[in-house]
Amino acid sequence: MNIQNINWNYPTPIWFGPGRIKDIQKACDDLNILNPLIVTDPGILKTDIITKLNNNLKTTAKIYSEVQGNPTGKNVKDGVDFFNSFQNDGVIAVGGGSGMDTGKGIAFMAKQTKPIWDFEDIDDYWTRANSDVIFPIIAVPTTAGTGSETGRAGVFTNEETKVKKIIFHPKMLPSTVILDPELTLPLPSHLTAYTGMDALAHCLEAYCSNLFHPLSQGIALEGISIIKKYLQKSFSNGDDIEARGNMLAASSMGSIAFQKGLGAIHSLSHPVGALYNTHHGLTNAVFMPYVLKKNRNAIEDKLIALSRYIELSNQSFDGFMTWILNLRESFQIPHTLEELIHEDTKLEEMSAMALVDPTAGSNPIDLNQSDFLKLYKDSFKGIL
Repeated sequence: MNIQNINWNYPTPIWFGPGRIKDIQKACDDLNILNPLIVTDPGILKTDIITKLNNNLKTTAKIYSEVQGNPTGKNVKDGVDFFNSFQNDGVIAVGGGSGMDTGKGIAFMAKQTKPIWDFEDIDDYWTRANSDVIFPIIAVPTTAGTGSETGRAGVFTNEETKVKKIIFHPKMLPSTVILDPELTLPLPSHLTAYTGMDALAHCLEAYCSNLFHPLSQGIALEGISIIKKYLQKSFSNGDDIEARGNMLAASSMGSIAFQKGLGAIHSLSHPVGALYNTHHGLTNAVFMPYVLKKNRNAIEDKLIALSRYIELSNQSFDGFMTWILNLRESFQIPHTLEELIHEDTKLEEMSAMALVDPTAGSNPIDLNQSDFLKLYKDSFKGIL
């Protein structure tokens, strides 16, 4: 293996444990946030999570919740207007990936003068931003999936182009993370499964990436092990606080791990989410076995070693694939893309989008547009 020149950054303070939402005021005090804005999604407003949060703040915070499942640039822009109108000085980002990404985007964009798309995760575009006017972020995940709380980027759909873009800046990394498994207890079983499969996709693609990052490699490996032990338990018994806590940790680990890169699971998933507004974790789960098969020659030895580490009964590539397929089936996740989007009129358009998706570059093998089109067609018909 050739030694690569590469920079490593590991993230942020994490306050973990049941009931840690009680520390939210301390988190604000530590960051000198006097007037926080809570950013969340409409689903969270139907629970008592925001009430719990506000009950532990000195004063009741304003709430911005105009956030779609696949958040858009407009969600961020409207949130920035809301933030500035109330002269907020920090963000408490609460929810799954959509709420947390939007909250991070608002804190980042509140005083910028350039449009959000100028800060796409390409080369050093992030240096275009004024780093001195980015507000502090406290992240409070309520799902165990995206791991956005330990990431320095957000994913937003450009409404005009219908393309998902990764927006990056080092200061989009939350300054404090509260991982309170009690806040994940209201999550329905199907969303527990979808978000858990998202965490698995993050860890698995990072583990399979060829980039040299042994720190992330170890985290990805252990993250997959935790998911194997606890995702099914979280799905079967949503009140299992031990399982919920472990899945929260694994979700954060997945986001840390994919500093090592992602791959074609995400490259295929992003266009589908942008055009059809599908759940990201569910979409990743649909594509997972098809991408594993495509990458087999490059990742087989890694998956054999992984199968041993997580103690599968059949410690081989086929054994790992069987575990993935059985796991999806147990969660009633569709086997085909057709079951998810019901039409095949945009496969060529999506293959062009997948090719230029930022995650494509760290797939274990190089893929061209024809490869992506075949993956879409095979997954649409269920050809493994």
